[in-house]
Amino acid sequence: MKSILVTGASGQLAQCFQKLAREYGHFEFVFMDSSELDVTNKCNITQLFGAKDFDYCINCAAYTNVEKAESEKERAFKVNAEAAKILAEICHFSNTTLFHFSTDYVFNGQSNFPYSEDDKTDPLNVYGASKLKGEENIRKSTDKYFIFRTSWLYSEFGHNFFNTILRKAEEKATLNITTAQKGTPTNANDLAKLVMDIISTENANYGVYHFSNDGEATWYDFAKAILEISGNAEAVVLNKDDSYKTVAKRPQYSVLSKKELQQNFKIDLIHWRNSLENLHKSTVLNKSS
Repeated sequence: MKSILVTGASGQLAQCFQKLAREYGHFEFVFMDSSELDVTNKCNITQLFGAKDFDYCINCAAYTNVEKAESEKERAFKVNAEAAKILAEICHFSNTTLFHFSTDYVFNGQSNFPYSEDDKTDPLNVYGASKLKGEENIRKSTDKYFIFRTSWLYSEFGHNFFNTILRKAEEKATLNITTAQKGTPTNANDLAKLVMDIISTENANYGVYHFSNDGEATWYDFAKAILEISGNAEAVVLNKDDSYKTVAKRPQYSVLSKKELQQNFKIDLIHWRNSLENLHKSTVLNKSS
């Protein structure tokens, strides 16, 4: 039985893997959160890999607070870049395939066309820079890796835009949502499913890939769709805001091209709105059962 280590087990993406694990009983999953495994501690990881052979490591551990990263640069780089290097080196030594997740924020957002994997990177903020350094560290440290740059992740788990908008709907809030950024909302469950499909088929087309749902939207578009699909369109006053005051600079356009992904993995992409509808249906179904 092949063994899969999933780090950052308390995060939303790792929780999507935990949900999926029930469908993959022929794999042994080991989920570890930060209290069980400090990914920045090389000694801890070395001991873990010394005690157990892992065929795959899915690294969901990450520093994801874009705003806080501006004042916690050292911490952001430690988790997103140094820990990635440690994991990659140990995976290389152990002949373990590494899955790692990066971000659309490695680009500066000045393009008018979806970004390909070969486009020049130029992060605008500390978070993006730390994730880009993590990519570079992995590429230098191991050959058996998949890095997926993704965008605007959401799910039914944890703190994310989807859950925030639903909570604001319950509070009957007035929301001012920006139209100044364009990207693609991505259901984290779809990303987890892609990874498990790659593992199941033992696909070895290693490298850096872009993954998001299909289509593009502004944050306002995304919020409006969440409210409409959940039946809360009348509960909230939703206003367009063409400005977006934040500590960290954000790319104005960060849509990702998935041509390389589709070529190598022959997948059918789901439009972001359809995936949002699927998530809402499954969430409602789970609550009623």
